[in-house]
Amino acid sequence: MHDPDSISETTFANGSASLSYNQCWELLAAATLGRLGLVVDSRPEIFPVNYVLYERHIVFRSGPGRKLWGAMASRPSVLEIDGYDAATTEAWSVVAGGESVLMTDPVETAKIDALGLEPSQPGAKDHYIRLIPRSLTGRRFAVVRPDPWKRTTNDARRALFE
Repeated sequence: MHDPDSISETTFANGSASLSYNQCWELLAAATLGRLGLVVDSRPEIFPVNYVLYERHIVFRSGPGRKLWGAMASRPSVLEIDGYDAATTEAWSVVAGGESVLMTDPVETAKIDALGLEPSQPGAKDHYIRLIPRSLTGRRFAVVRPDPWKRTTNDARRALFE
C-alpha cells in the first residue's frame, strides 16, 4: 500500500493528480455509496453498495446471493467511488482493492450497526462483509468544459452554464 504518511498529491503532465493515501481515506469516509467489483463464476460483476469504514476496512451488508458468495470465496474485490465538483469542474475517483471476507463476530457487527450501516434496498441483508484494502489509489482531474448544446439535462457539468 501507499505510505500512510504521504500527504501530497503528484501532478502529471495531463493535469491529473494522484491523491495521497490519506486523501483517499478522507474521500471514502465522506461517501456512503460505492461500486463493488467481484469475480463471480469466472465473470466480473459490479454491485452498488452502501458502506461504512471500520478500523480502516470497508464494510457493507448483503443478503444471500452473488455478493455474499464472492465474499465467502475470499476472492479479490475492489470498491470504487467517484465524484464531481461543478464549482471547480474537477472530478475524482478512489479505488480500494483487496480481499472480501465475511464478518461473523457479533461484537463487531454490533459496532458496525452503531456506525449506522443500514441496507438501502428492501429485504434482509443479514450478512456483513469486510473489504480489507491491500491497495488504495485515487486521482483528481479537471473535466473538459462541455458543449452546452450537446449535453443532456442531467449532466452535472451543465451547472457551469446556469
